[in-house]
Amino acid sequence: MLRRVVRQSKFRHVFGQAVRNDACYDDIRVSRVTWDSSFCAVNPKFVAIIIDASGGGAFLVLPLQKSGRIDKSYPTVCGHTGPVLDIDWCPHNDHVIASGSEDCTVMVWQIPENGLETPLSQPVVVLEGHSKRVGIVAWHPNARNVLLSAGCDNQIVIWNVGTGEAMINLEDMHPDVIFSVSWSRNGSLLCTACKDKKVRVIDPRKKKVVAEKDKAHEGARPMRAIFLADGNIFTTGFSRMSERQLALWKTDNMDEPICVQEMDSSNGVLLPFYDPDTSVVYLCGKGDSSIRYFEITDEAPYVHYLSTFSTKEPQRGMGYMPKRGLDVNKCEIARFYKLHERKCEPIIMTVPRKSDLFQDDLYPDTSGPDPALEGEEWFAGKNGGPLLISLKDGYVSTKNRDLKVVKTNALETKPVTKAENTPTVQKKHVSPQPSVQKMDQKMEDKLEVVLREFKSLRDRVILQDRRIARLEDQVSKVSM
Repeated sequence: MLRRVVRQSKFRHVFGQAVRNDACYDDIRVSRVTWDSSFCAVNPKFVAIIIDASGGGAFLVLPLQKSGRIDKSYPTVCGHTGPVLDIDWCPHNDHVIASGSEDCTVMVWQIPENGLETPLSQPVVVLEGHSKRVGIVAWHPNARNVLLSAGCDNQIVIWNVGTGEAMINLEDMHPDVIFSVSWSRNGSLLCTACKDKKVRVIDPRKKKVVAEKDKAHEGARPMRAIFLADGNIFTTGFSRMSERQLALWKTDNMDEPICVQEMDSSNGVLLPFYDPDTSVVYLCGKGDSSIRYFEITDEAPYVHYLSTFSTKEPQRGMGYMPKRGLDVNKCEIARFYKLHERKCEPIIMTVPRKSDLFQDDLYPDTSGPDPALEGEEWFAGKNGGPLLISLKDGYVSTKNRDLKVVKTNALETKPVTKAENTPTVQKKHVSPQPSVQKMDQKMEDKLEVVLREFKSLRDRVILQDRRIARLEDQVSKVSM
């Protein structure tokens, strides 16, 4: 019996490709702050990049289609009085972004529908509670208006952005600087990596450390730790001999890792980006000129090396596009936004397939833009997994509702009405007017039929536009 030498995987031939120069974002002064964050955040509408700014901190927010040379006078988000260290788009509203800064504050911003036309200096809400610079901000994956921040005061604060209040303060768990924080898939637990070389699993609502591992990586340089979809933890760090490592851990028994792999002896911190739908982890080293990717499975050695995408230029930072922002017609499974010293370059990861049909195995249902819970429900102890959407016809963005902050005591706020609880996608076609509500039942039924026909016609038009674009793309390739 012959031994199978090559492991079968649909991601074995994934290849990366940088876009043409005219699709890059040029003449951007990327931040020079010595902080190990990605400096870039992306969603299906905008790319945000932390830049060098005199007299405070600022970041650019560019519509995805606005590629080419960016004018030096292009408006920025510029409300911080110190350099911006981290930014994160809200997963439930493509126009809301949070930023953490050296000025010890977290600010939440509402970006206009078509991007910035004038500098934005007034945030929707300022969250003040840290005594030192704020280096990490991360939105809850499933609960609306829940935001986490971690500062160099070794504290983690979880905020209700809807009221502007600090609801949970984890202040005695980390004796040193926190390198990374990651939410679990359902948002019930946190995973942190700290300068004391410990990886901790924390239940934030009980303010309790559920599990921890001392010296997960023995090197002194920064570690990263992220939750995987199955509840395991993936870490990157350095060995005692300063070699870069990756490791996989079970949360219920962190005495020994499931596996450890040594990679190379570079000194750049490895930033992990994880796709829970395909179980592929992408490792981007700061200062490297490559992106390595691995598939995580239940078979030994558990973390399987797939390939490496390399370029000549080193990366200052990296943005990672959510799955609903990808082009499913081109079998695109990941898209990165690589920061150079003076530009941002999109890099597309593709699985080569001959068929033009939708590839179900590459695109299982993925996390959608609707929150599973209201923030108040999560703080009260309720959990909920992500609400999944199909990408079969491509994700069509809908209008997001504005972020509203009520500056009152959470206990005094009125209960959320049923209408406010309705997910964004469910109310995308009609917002009932008072006159409609007064119609008799017969008229309402007629209106419903018209709306259904309109939706069907609109979907057919969108599909036809996509087919035309794909055919034009094929014609241009043949003519070249």
